[in-house]
Amino acid sequence: MIILNDKCQLIQKRGKKLCVYIQWFVPVYNSEHTLQELYTRLEKVFRETIKEEFELILVDDGSKDRSFEVMKELREKDSRVKIIQMARNFGQHPALLCGFAHAKGEFIVTMDDDLQHQPEELPKMINVMNERDDVDVIIASYEGRKHNLIRKLGTKLSVWATSKMLGKDPNLQITSYRLIRRFLVEAMLKTNTYLPQIGNLLVLSSNRIINVPVQHAARAYGKSGYSFRRLVKDLIYDITAHTAFPLLMVRNIGIASFLVSLCLAIYYLVRYFMFGISVEGWTSLMLVMLAFFGLTLLSIGIIGIYLMNILNEAKKMPHYVIRQEETD
Repeated sequence: MIILNDKCQLIQKRGKKLCVYIQWFVPVYNSEHTLQELYTRLEKVFRETIKEEFELILVDDGSKDRSFEVMKELREKDSRVKIIQMARNFGQHPALLCGFAHAKGEFIVTMDDDLQHQPEELPKMINVMNERDDVDVIIASYEGRKHNLIRKLGTKLSVWATSKMLGKDPNLQITSYRLIRRFLVEAMLKTNTYLPQIGNLLVLSSNRIINVPVQHAARAYGKSGYSFRRLVKDLIYDITAHTAFPLLMVRNIGIASFLVSLCLAIYYLVRYFMFGISVEGWTSLMLVMLAFFGLTLLSIGIIGIYLMNILNEAKKMPHYVIRQEETD
């Protein structure tokens, strides 16, 4: 994640200089092989394109490799690098909130640490933000997305679900490469959501969100932490945390089932009393009973998920715990 700093960053555009406040902030997880290159490319973008000082904040989200040692080496080499180590792996979105708590600038930029988000594309996003006072958030849309098949399918399903549940424009891509105005960051820091999803919080907070197309690189090292299981878990939480759709769906199925059973009961009663035709066998009855039994269990399960969400939020557990930091 990147955060825009209090220092005035100047970008030459159309013969005039535009003032932007920039600070970089990146959540890190098992990225010992990419951090040095990421730092080098970020530094080059500011030195050669933006031509101003910068600050880079790295948050170690419970890495199991040498990521934090590499972060310390970067810190020793360049005092503009700030480092934070979390007590365990809390996840990408809590790590983003941790970064937001250290934000000082007018704008915040979030990006991943795997080099799929190219630092060289940031000036393009900054220029658009400076042109558009009516925009609160710029989200990078990927040209030639390099994610694997599971990630692509999960993304499409998530986009469809959030557009239906949250009233989001279905053509708006939600990615983790973003440029955000600070007032939205301050609003998100006040959330009491058990598992915060930054993209959903942004959509719920503002409708002034646009995409800017950028190049998307292939993953250089390792594999994505977004497994099929993780994507399904996040989708279920998104649905149950932001909408009553599953409860309404079960309610409607229950109403429809009652009406169908009522019509069948009337039909069979009419057949029996008027024509003396009785219902033969128990097969149909057993099938109906099994169907209603399954529907009842499904209803209990859905209600249980909502109750668990309420319980987790009532606990007011911290979104993250900082083990150590060097941010002075």
